[in-house]
Amino acid sequence: MQTNYDAIQEAGAQVVSVVVATLTDVDGWCQRAALPYPMLADPDHQVSEAYGVYDLRGDGRAAPAVFVIGTDGRVIWSRVAPSTTDPASAASILEQLP
Repeated sequence: MQTNYDAIQEAGAQVVSVVVATLTDVDGWCQRAALPYPMLADPDHQVSEAYGVYDLRGDGRAAPAVFVIGTDGRVIWSRVAPSTTDPASAASILEQLP
């Protein structure tokens, strides 16, 4: 996502990462990784549960997923990856942007 962040922004979209972790953990990751986009903490996994990706594999984690949300707040496309080694490509995300 980092390498294609500019292209996604140029298409008029914003990237936000949501992680089932504490704010302290997320702050540390952001400082070390120097991410160009915001990473938000979801320690109680409320967001992950609301999007239906929490604990899909029985591991107490959110499955790696991408959601494209329209300006009206509706999910217009999503992809739940089978593993962290098979993320959604930037090209497939860009194809979904209005």
